[in-house]
Amino acid sequence: MTNQEENQRSRQDFNTFADEYAQFRKIDPPVLEDLLVRGNINAESVVLEVGCGTGNYLTEISARTHAACYGLDPAEKMLSQARANLRANGIQWLMGYARHLDFPDEMFDLVYTVDVSHHIQHRLTYFQEAMRVLKPGGKVCTVTDSEWIISHREPLATYFPETIAVNLARYPTTHELLEETAAAGFVNIVEKMAEYPYMLYDPAGYRNKAYSSLHLIDEAAWRRGLARLEADLQNGPLLCHSYYLMIWGEKAA
Repeated sequence: MTNQEENQRSRQDFNTFADEYAQFRKIDPPVLEDLLVRGNINAESVVLEVGCGTGNYLTEISARTHAACYGLDPAEKMLSQARANLRANGIQWLMGYARHLDFPDEMFDLVYTVDVSHHIQHRLTYFQEAMRVLKPGGKVCTVTDSEWIISHREPLATYFPETIAVNLARYPTTHELLEETAAAGFVNIVEKMAEYPYMLYDPAGYRNKAYSSLHLIDEAAWRRGLARLEADLQNGPLLCHSYYLMIWGEKAA
């Protein structure tokens, strides 16, 4: 498969599994805490999540801080799920794309993405747009998977090893993201690994393909992995580890 074919394959219609995302995709607590603390978010802040999906992170940020929050996503059904959450009252949910942030200059204190960088077709343009809409001293954060994380995520890489090649092909490398963040003009660029151990009791998220890479592997491979996962869970819960790479940049004051 060529890179072009792989890129075409990974451009998925997220309207088709908005229900699964709303039901099974959860917040990673260390990621949320770092967004709040390093992002210095409070009631006076203005926050934008690009590729917000069903809005779990932004809803929690809004509830905890009462910041003015904006969520941008190209999938209307994802946004409908976000709007249905009663805790999300007051958040502005808008359709749009990362390559064109339709907001005034210097509006936001924090612009961030969570597990979205591999879906952005024009990442440098996005980072340049983030630079434009951030206030001086504002921050951008890219929450994503490194090459190491893709090969070590549990249970995804363990039970569905076919997702490793798929994700390595479609995710930008850490080096690429660092270069693009710097090329857009951000300073004080730092990397941080967020790790969250948890117990998995129910394979429903994997059974319902609530993770986009499960839609990109062969059906037989998905069924084999699911059967192994379900069989192992018959013996009790599994200790799993969620990992995220967080890349921070700052707009010079």
